[in-house]
Amino acid sequence: MKRRVVITGMGAVTPIGNTVDETWEALLAGKNGIDFITSLDVSDLRIKIAAEVKNLEIEKHLDPKEARRIDRVIALGLIAASEAYEQAGLKNAEIDNYRFGTFVTSGIGGINTIFRQSRIALESGTDRISPFFIPGAIINLIGGNIAIKHRAKGPNLPVVTACSSGNDSIGQAFRNIRDGYLDIAFAGGAEAPIGELALGGFGNMRALCANNDPNAASIPFDKRRSGFVIGEGAGVLILEEYEHAKRRGAKILGEIIGYGATCDAFHITAPDESGEGIARAILFALEGAGIAPEDVDHINAHGTSTPYNDRLETLAIKNVFGDHAYKININSIKSMIGHCLGACGGIEAIATVLAVKNDVVPPTINYREFDEDCDLNYTPNKKVERKVNYALNNNVGFGGQNSVLVFKKYTED
Repeated sequence: MKRRVVITGMGAVTPIGNTVDETWEALLAGKNGIDFITSLDVSDLRIKIAAEVKNLEIEKHLDPKEARRIDRVIALGLIAASEAYEQAGLKNAEIDNYRFGTFVTSGIGGINTIFRQSRIALESGTDRISPFFIPGAIINLIGGNIAIKHRAKGPNLPVVTACSSGNDSIGQAFRNIRDGYLDIAFAGGAEAPIGELALGGFGNMRALCANNDPNAASIPFDKRRSGFVIGEGAGVLILEEYEHAKRRGAKILGEIIGYGATCDAFHITAPDESGEGIARAILFALEGAGIAPEDVDHINAHGTSTPYNDRLETLAIKNVFGDHAYKININSIKSMIGHCLGACGGIEAIATVLAVKNDVVPPTINYREFDEDCDLNYTPNKKVERKVNYALNNNVGFGGQNSVLVFKKYTED
């Protein structure tokens, strides 16, 4: 028998807020978290804007010695996970720690640690490489550090699928709890890629918007779009089996009821022109959730602001939902937080849960110019209050990854 899976805690560090509440208020207000980069000298770089986390004093959240030894991506993941853990009321809860899993991932992990230590090796020799290099670089140490801090002794399984990593990690945590392997899990993603290596790499493959205008760069579904804006942050949820949560008196924030994933098997970076892969992932998620396309009220779209993604994601939505596609409030919060790569699934899942819980859809900001290939309701520029019983969170990634989660408004019945 498949078990119900609910959300009992959420934590976020984003370019528009250092907690879930701050982020949610900023999303509803349409606050733009994209600006000129302050964390490094970009005078010699073509890309000069990003969505940075702001005013975060990591040492106030972590032991100063620990904070110096770990990559920023681990620090962001730890801070978001601790917020989720606290909200879930787990500090003094009686749980089986071996049935408490960790599914917190990243798309590219400690890329800035890799860059810095590579430079040290080239300039000063390999004997000067930090002993903390490898633990700061590898992706499983995000979840590993979270598990150590919170005594989560179940499996630590980060799913690494590029920009759908966070969504897929939540999906796998959902299945492990639904099918009886675990009772509770951290799930989501973290990313801290803003540095010379990622800006140069993504920039040289022409994936990033290069206009360096913070208000006209990340503009999903707008005809002017030309690439994404790189972002950083973390989003972590506590998923829990329904009866387990009820027994310990946890406050339930929402319910996850479906997950679908596919691979285009088409190209290393470009999506399949048919949009079939993302369409099938949506259909699999709906089938698993046991709902019809007409039940969906809101879609938090991947919406990267690239010419290909936005057009083909729109096509996929229309192919699945038909005329109902025009009745759905779609949005892309990447217009405000940029593209946080492996973290976007966690952050955007939190936004989707809150949209369902509060019956309000955050806007897609800076939308101005209609594109005939993107003709759906993208909730332009202002939030919309409406009934939201079921919502999807879509993510896709390089390699043809497609991932879809289905969230439902929580009811006890």
